[in-house]
Amino acid sequence: MQKNQNGIADYDHSDRKRRLRKLSLKIIFGVVLLFFASGIAYGSFFVYKLSTLEKKINPVESNETTFFKTARSLVDPENIKLKGMEKERINILLLGIAGKGKPGQNLTDTIMIASINPKSSQVALLSVPRDFYAEVPDLNFQSKINSVYQYGINTYKDNNRAAELVSDTIRSITSLNIDYYVVLNFDGFQKIIDSVGGINIINERDIYDARYPGPNYSYETFSLAKGFQQLDGATALKYVRERHNDPEGDFGRAKRQQQVLQATKNKIFSTGTMLNVVALNNLFNALGETIQTDIQAEEIGSFLELSKKLDTQNINNLVLDAWNKESLLKVSHVFFGETRAFALIPRVGNYSEIQEVAENIFDLNKIQRRREAIAEEDAEIAIINQSGNLALTGKIKKLLGDNLSYKNITMLNNPGGAVAEKSIVYDLTSGIKPFTLDELVEKLPASPSYGAAPAFRGLKAGQEFEMIVVLGEDLVDIYNIDEGTLADLNKENDDRESVEFNKN
Repeated sequence: MQKNQNGIADYDHSDRKRRLRKLSLKIIFGVVLLFFASGIAYGSFFVYKLSTLEKKINPVESNETTFFKTARSLVDPENIKLKGMEKERINILLLGIAGKGKPGQNLTDTIMIASINPKSSQVALLSVPRDFYAEVPDLNFQSKINSVYQYGINTYKDNNRAAELVSDTIRSITSLNIDYYVVLNFDGFQKIIDSVGGINIINERDIYDARYPGPNYSYETFSLAKGFQQLDGATALKYVRERHNDPEGDFGRAKRQQQVLQATKNKIFSTGTMLNVVALNNLFNALGETIQTDIQAEEIGSFLELSKKLDTQNINNLVLDAWNKESLLKVSHVFFGETRAFALIPRVGNYSEIQEVAENIFDLNKIQRRREAIAEEDAEIAIINQSGNLALTGKIKKLLGDNLSYKNITMLNNPGGAVAEKSIVYDLTSGIKPFTLDELVEKLPASPSYGAAPAFRGLKAGQEFEMIVVLGEDLVDIYNIDEGTLADLNKENDDRESVEFNKN
């Protein structure tokens, strides 16, 4: 230290720099420590909320181990392999219900399969309409698929068993192995969207529905303009439930449900949500109050890691519908006891077309290429009805000509009035038109044969046939169902809603 001529102390320059450097280091250390402490606090909060969430949404999980399983899954997510990863396809069944205290509280009016390819990060959504008529495996029970969950609750008194029953039914229809399920009610849907500050969507048309179901069995008006919209939870719920003003009815509603699911996923995993402790807390609380699933605590980290990589900009969306010529379903009359009702069934004689799109959901062009190959084969097809049921002829001709677009179909008389027990497709091409043969055999269904009985040759002078389809008795029950229209189905649903309204 030096003194100037007035005797005032004057620190040298180097001493001042040393003190400033120490102060700077303290500030930097304090900031790092603050970030470190914040990170620990955030991480602890995140693990705690996730483990608490897991206890609520998966009652089978052990309370004592949930926290530690969740923590381990977040630290080392690659160590936990999710079901379906070895097949490079994870299938998650998403079920939406009204919830306790609401009309039809356990009817699953939203049924969707979310498929993920963990290797390519592809995502696909397949929606099954609520009016699909299905047989529940092993229970000798047939019903509209939206009532299977309610049936399971009534039978087993167990929500998990009920969800598994729906999974088994979906598996029998699609041939997909369902790896996980998630059940969400209307209140939860609304709270989840509100917890992240709403979602953004593009509404494709003006909506005006004066008969939207309101509280206490009332009606209210719901309207939404075409174009960009930011939706809160209540509006988003109306957007995915509205069907009266949609020209595609329930099928249009299913498309909007897929759209909102994508928008919600994007908002949840956005930086604005993931770094917002208040939003996360609200989100976890909403999930815990309203979701039921069989996802385990130790799998949460792997799911979060996988979600970061998903390509949500190129999601394949498909709705099973009966809307146009290419639709895979049709409206038919079915009976519940003595009561006749309208429901949706496959347009062909089995689930083969549904299973085809479910299998190829990541590459639907594969199905288109097969159709192009069939069109190129352009086979000459003859149909002989040996079922004993005259009406079957017209139904099969309509299926092959109108729905499957075969051009060269000839109806032949049944020689001698013979009756065949089994349906057979005779291939007279020596196997050079395999795509046509495979489709006829698979979708009618029928058995293949590579040679025709002599009685079938030359049945129509001057024309050579390449495929002869013999309709047997085995197809009568499959196709002997009166068909209805979408107007019939929608009217029945409207009438049921009106009965509920007037009853209450």
